[in-house]
Amino acid sequence: MATTRLSAATSILNAVAVGVLLVGCSASVSVGSTPKMSSDTLATTLAEKLAATTGQPEPDITCPEDLAGKVGTTTRCKLTADDGSTLGVSVKVTSVDGDQINFDFQADDTASPAPN
Repeated sequence: MATTRLSAATSILNAVAVGVLLVGCSASVSVGSTPKMSSDTLATTLAEKLAATTGQPEPDITCPEDLAGKVGTTTRCKLTADDGSTLGVSVKVTSVDGDQINFDFQADDTASPAPN
């Protein structure tokens, strides 16, 4: 039974990863006068973009830190499936225009299984 759930979760996470890789996603968010995006805003934006890309419900994504509005800045976020398996999401700032931070993101190719 656990194998079936893991396989289903892995399939969903892999669909997210494939969808992101095929589309070559990017996003931008206007964040006010300070060129910084909060970790919550980043996670919400990623979840919305991944859902739109894959046609799936918004996944549970957490980001450990705010995203600084400086070209080349990177961070890693984590997508967690219902069964606890996870998939990393890499984010990289591509440009900053005033208060708008533009970034690309890509999900990892392989999901990590849920802890036992």
